[in-house]
Amino acid sequence: MVASNEFNPDKVTKGDVFTSTNVEDFAIPQGRDEVWRFISLRKLRGLHNGEFAEAVAQDIQVTEHPGVTSETVAADDERLGRVGKPADRVAAQAWTSMPEGQVVTIEPDTKVEEPVVITITGKGEGVTSFGATSIEVGRHAEATVVLKYVGSGTHADNVEFLLNDGANLTVVVDVDWENDAVHLSNQVAMVGRDAVLRHNSAIFGGEVVRIVPRVNFNAPGGDAELLGVYFADRGQYFENRMLVDHSVPNCRSNVMYKGALQGTQGAEEGSRQEARTCWVGDVLIRANAQGTDTYETNNNLILTEGARADAIPNLEIETGEIVGAGHAATVGRFDDIELFYLMSRGIPEVEARRLIIRGFFNEVIHRIPVESLQNELEERIAEELEKISA
Repeated sequence: MVASNEFNPDKVTKGDVFTSTNVEDFAIPQGRDEVWRFISLRKLRGLHNGEFAEAVAQDIQVTEHPGVTSETVAADDERLGRVGKPADRVAAQAWTSMPEGQVVTIEPDTKVEEPVVITITGKGEGVTSFGATSIEVGRHAEATVVLKYVGSGTHADNVEFLLNDGANLTVVVDVDWENDAVHLSNQVAMVGRDAVLRHNSAIFGGEVVRIVPRVNFNAPGGDAELLGVYFADRGQYFENRMLVDHSVPNCRSNVMYKGALQGTQGAEEGSRQEARTCWVGDVLIRANAQGTDTYETNNNLILTEGARADAIPNLEIETGEIVGAGHAATVGRFDDIELFYLMSRGIPEVEARRLIIRGFFNEVIHRIPVESLQNELEERIAEELEKISA
């Protein structure tokens, strides 16, 4: 399965993005560019303009399992980039600069009982790491992959997921950086006939984190679900910018992200005391995608002053022969009725707020099929809630 890079200027859709592995094919991002206008370019440590610090290969470790192979390969290995090429300058910079890549293969008709854990560790202050990771799931294979980011430093990478016919892959992208890390990740998935992708994202750590997932279907019957949680504290900026491209008939997709933010009272916009998030969800239903069933939603809780969330759902439909399509996004504070109800039952206000926030996130967290990770994410939320003053 190979993604097409054919570009038709006479019929441009959100899915017709230019892609290239050559960084020079992309202009240096500017603050007014649509896909860069929310992020602070000066905080990217030169990832966008080539002025980054010492560049090294990503530090990656993959757990061993029967039926799973992992290889460190040369940067020009033909197994890298089969699903899709970089779609922006930072992703192309990562491709151009990486000295090597990683290929993880799950053999056909294999059911991997335990999660395959891929850990990428930052190289520390003053060092920039680049990488590409390709994960292929063979025909009728089933696996859960936890892609975990830890440590500190500056990192940019390209990650691809290749699901052959009948494959079933659950991915958990666990972004658990130290709070001084900067990370931009381009992630692309190709979903085969009757294949199932469950892509889960959890962002709690890092100073600046930008995850850009794209999902493409290459045969009918594909099913993709993108779920995400994020909790931004003061000085943190998290961006999730995704595209689900329906180009074949009878496929399904569901997108649901939930985030919470808490900054510092009186923090000015753009200050180090402000918490910011951005969610952009694009769903494209092309003319040949009859029978599509899709919905996307994003909900954000503003917990304190000095926090700002941008939520932008987009739905582009080129055929009327679909099962259903919809989108919604909210940015708001607590539901006063819920808060009043809990307090009327004798629960103190601070504890009532914490219960509401936990319930807000649980809808997503409890759909992650790794119990240990569910518990870990709940603990992280509890730690964040301890920072909220009475």
